[in-house]
Amino acid sequence: MTTSHSSGLQRTIGLPQAVALYIGAVLGSGVLLVPGLAAQMAGPASLIAWGFMTLLILPMALSMGLLSAKFPNAGGVSHFVSLAFGPRAGALVGWFFLMSVPIGAPVAALTGAGYMTAAMGWSDSVRILIAVLMLLAGLITNWFGMQVAGKIQIAVVISIVAVLTFAIIAAVPEIQVVHFTPFMPHGWKSIGQAAAILFWCFIGWEAVSHMSEEFKDPRKAAVRGVVIAAIVVGILYFLTALATVGTQSYLLGGSDASLVWVISRLLGSWGAVLAGVTGIFICTATIIAYVGASSRVAFALSRQHHAPKWMSLLSARYNTPVGGILFLSVCFGLITVLYASKTVSLTTLIQLPNATFILTYLGGCAAGIRLLRESRFGVIISWISFVATAIIFPFTGWAILYPVAITLLFGITVWVRSRYSLHKSIILDKELKSDIE
Repeated sequence: MTTSHSSGLQRTIGLPQAVALYIGAVLGSGVLLVPGLAAQMAGPASLIAWGFMTLLILPMALSMGLLSAKFPNAGGVSHFVSLAFGPRAGALVGWFFLMSVPIGAPVAALTGAGYMTAAMGWSDSVRILIAVLMLLAGLITNWFGMQVAGKIQIAVVISIVAVLTFAIIAAVPEIQVVHFTPFMPHGWKSIGQAAAILFWCFIGWEAVSHMSEEFKDPRKAAVRGVVIAAIVVGILYFLTALATVGTQSYLLGGSDASLVWVISRLLGSWGAVLAGVTGIFICTATIIAYVGASSRVAFALSRQHHAPKWMSLLSARYNTPVGGILFLSVCFGLITVLYASKTVSLTTLIQLPNATFILTYLGGCAAGIRLLRESRFGVIISWISFVATAIIFPFTGWAILYPVAITLLFGITVWVRSRYSLHKSIILDKELKSDIE
């Protein structure tokens, strides 16, 4: 494979691909896992958290879409923060996102694979094998480029929307009023905790911002694409949560396989297989979008000298960021080994990147407040997104330690580099004086 350090990415993403990438990035593993988890946390009152997040989805999406349309760049949110608050702040936000995906993508793969193994009664070893194949699919698809990835994403997203719609319709006869009482069994605090974990379902708008440099028409693809995707995703998420609570599938089928229970109730064993395959499709779509986004963040950070030089490598044939894809491949392998050896659980893994994803959003919304000043509408939706996200952040709990660790390592690296640069300039000055003398 021939590589280069070219600074340009090809503009190959049109409106249909952009919509599919947005939906694929947002409508991910969360729709399989989180409705049941939120219902276990807050009971039927989890629907309040879902309603709040569904209303929040449009300003969150639009703030990212408007920034992508105005400042298309592979750095995405990192680039927006750099423009608003300086390159170091932007680089830190870029590393928040970059270090979220190596954990988030394996979580998505294991969730999707878990649906299939639950449907078929297979072992955890088979689950890990399927997850590895899903991660490879995301890496290889992005190696071929966004034109190929976008077309695959369109087909996958159409399949996902069709099956979820079918599952929601199938659940209607099983919904009973008695399943909504007691409505708030764990108090108001549980709704806030549910909203925090629900954030996992609504991340993804920032991911596609990193591909904005490859939009054929950034204004059309980013703004129109994000509005269409937000409406589709918001409706599907809320109706799926309503079906989960109304059927009590989170108690009967388990929080991590509620969709399997709903579909299999109507179609029997074939329904379980359909739900399992859908789980794989949903999570593979998410992986494709996030591998594409994070490999471009790695490329952008390296281009700005905030990451190792080899991360800026591009494929000479496909003009894709193979340096970033290589970095992700190593990280995915490490996380998979940690899970397979039972060193860390899936519950721990799903919590870790939540805080860094939320901080990425906070940075993007803060940048929107400053950069979209020409548009009163843009500033208002950026403020709404910033305040709502800031309210949710404290509920991430101990996971806050992960971005704290990233910040410390980033600060140490910046300090070491500055000391090295200072030492090098002193030596050069002495050499120059010596030559003059």
